[in-house]
Amino acid sequence: MNAADVFRTLPIELKPDPSRTVIRPFSFGYPEPFGKDRPTRMQQVADRLLSLDTAMRERMRRLIEVPMHERHPNADATFLRRFDDVAKDLQLPADLSETDRLLLGAYFSQEYAFEAAALFNPSIIPMPGAENTDGSIAFLLSLRGIGEGHVSSVTFRTGTWDGHDQVVVHPASEQGVPPRIEAKNGEWIRLLCDESDDVSETVLFPVLPSQRSGIEDLRLVQFAEEDGSHSVIGTYTAFDGVNARQEMLRGVDLRTVEMRALTGAMAPYKGMALFPRKIAGQFVMLGRQDNENIWLLRSDRLEHWDTGERILGPKYPWEFVQMGNCGSPTEIDEGWLVFTHGVGLVRGYCVGACLLNKEDPSKVLARTPSPLLFPSAEQRGGYVPNVTYSCGALVHGRRILLPYAIGDEFSAFAVGNVDDLLSVIAPA
Repeated sequence: MNAADVFRTLPIELKPDPSRTVIRPFSFGYPEPFGKDRPTRMQQVADRLLSLDTAMRERMRRLIEVPMHERHPNADATFLRRFDDVAKDLQLPADLSETDRLLLGAYFSQEYAFEAAALFNPSIIPMPGAENTDGSIAFLLSLRGIGEGHVSSVTFRTGTWDGHDQVVVHPASEQGVPPRIEAKNGEWIRLLCDESDDVSETVLFPVLPSQRSGIEDLRLVQFAEEDGSHSVIGTYTAFDGVNARQEMLRGVDLRTVEMRALTGAMAPYKGMALFPRKIAGQFVMLGRQDNENIWLLRSDRLEHWDTGERILGPKYPWEFVQMGNCGSPTEIDEGWLVFTHGVGLVRGYCVGACLLNKEDPSKVLARTPSPLLFPSAEQRGGYVPNVTYSCGALVHGRRILLPYAIGDEFSAFAVGNVDDLLSVIAPA
């Protein structure tokens, strides 16, 4: 069997939908030379609104109620929270009517089409708490959406896979709901997504300064705790417009998540992926700290990563420029199966794989000389041309479900068999 024949692509594509929007804060001001000795722009907007007569303000409220409530059932609560966020800084009266508070919250908010430009780089894990009694498996899929300003956020889908060739992705809700910061627990920031009626409504939109320009490429893993329980953990890249760093997401449940920055010398880089359990008593990660090779990192603390070693580097033409992981490793009988990406000619991204020793994953047992998935002739365009990429696969028995992105624009699915994959890898 050839490497290109291991996976069979399915007739399922998830494409960006500009009609899906989320309400986000909207702030504005004067350029620095023009703001001196005058009220802020936002203060002047508030003053202009409050100078209108009551009947006009009531008409304005009715004007936005219908379209906002159609697209965002929780719009009123969102606008009122936004008013609370800005009221103190703008020195707004405490006894304003609900209409005035709603209108002011709406002036300082905007609708944002969070996946208008792209919906890509998927990651997948079994659905937490789901029972699979017929041989099928329910899954949770995360995707990176890009909207205006090239700002990335994370959105979700659910679905089922029969373990063979049948994959069903449930329709996404028409609305998106941003998280609310509930509390800070040490270095962890707790976010509430309890207004989401369906997990596809939850949008992890940047809420921290470190994420100002995006939350990128979430790599989910179902982590086995030492007491036998499982936790949903994800690593992602936070980008503030200048600097990128790794942060971690921890799922309390499907309505509550916690986020925090990773610390240590290995943390200010992209593309880290956590192993699904401790090895030899330590947490273990994969990364690409030097932007060229795959690194293995070990730590006694989940949030702190100080040391690492290069374990796999470019060897074949399709990966001469760069290598990295395509999500967290999967444990199979033969070792740790890791999907990789390689960058070659014309900055083309392809997907390959390698096998690591189960007891000592710094030992690479085998790797694919040829890519498993690569941009086809009809798929070389896109938001970023010549890119085939994934942030995680699902193994069920000896079958593989691999969601992957095409052209940094939309997502597709492929299915394969572990044994077929192992037949095309070569000793390292």
